[in-house]
Amino acid sequence: MAKTPADLRNIESLVEIVASLRGPDGCPWDKEQTHESLTQYAVEETFELVEAIETKGVERDQKMKDELGDVLFQVLLHSQLASERGAFTLNDVIENVAEKLVRRHPHVFGDVKVSNSADVVKNWEEIKKQEKGSAPAYSLNVPALPALQRAYKIGKRTEKFKFDWENVDGVMLKVEEEFDELREALDNDVESEIEHELGDVLFSLAQLGRHLKMEPEQVLRKGNARFEERFNKMVELAKAEGVDWGALSTEEKEGYWLKAKALLKK
Repeated sequence: MAKTPADLRNIESLVEIVASLRGPDGCPWDKEQTHESLTQYAVEETFELVEAIETKGVERDQKMKDELGDVLFQVLLHSQLASERGAFTLNDVIENVAEKLVRRHPHVFGDVKVSNSADVVKNWEEIKKQEKGSAPAYSLNVPALPALQRAYKIGKRTEKFKFDWENVDGVMLKVEEEFDELREALDNDVESEIEHELGDVLFSLAQLGRHLKMEPEQVLRKGNARFEERFNKMVELAKAEGVDWGALSTEEKEGYWLKAKALLKK
C-alpha cells in the first residue's frame, strides 16, 4: 500500500502521489495510460476549466479550484510518463516555461520599453519568430485548436494577408451562398458532398463571427449553455405537471420549450 504524503499542500507531495498511482501497487487505470490515451482528457479538462471560469455566482471559485487541479494533474501525469522513459521530468517542464516567460518578457526582466499591451504582443510575436525560425512567406501556421476556434484563427491570419471580405455584408453573402450549396448537396443526397458543404457553412459562420468582433468558440459555448438551461427547464416544467416526457408529441414538446424560454427571459 502506498503511503499518503504528510503535507498535501506542496507540489512535491502531488508528484509523489502521481508516481504512486503509476507504481507497482498503483491504480490499474493510471498504469495503463499513455501520452496518446490521455489527449482526450487534456482537452476535456481544459474546457471544463473554461466552463468553471464562466460560472456565475458563489460556486465559481470552488469550481475553478477543482478544475485547475484537474488540469495540473494532467501536467503531472504526462511528466511522470516522460520521466519513466527518461525523456524529461516535471522540473524540466518548470524550467522550460520559466525560461520562456523570462525570454518573452524583456520589458519585465530586461531593459526593453513598452507603451501598452499592443507593444507587448508585437514583441512576443517577434521573439516567437526568432525562436522558431522564419515560416514560409504567407504561411498560415495556425496552431492545433478545436475546429471552430481554428477556423477563426485561420481567418485572423488570412486577414493579415489581405485575403478577406471587406465587411460583414460580404461575409453574409458568402454564408448564404454556402447554405444554398448545402441545400443542393442535401437534394443530391450524397454524404461526401453534404459533409463538404456543411464544413464550408461552419467555416463561413466562424468568419462572420470574426467580422462581428465575436470569438465563435465563446459564442457557441454561450449558445450551448442557453440550450441546456432551456432544455432542463422544459423537462422540469413537464415533470411538475406530472407529464410523461417520453409520451409527448413533438408539438407538445415545442410548447414546453416556448414556456421555458419565456420563463428564463424574466
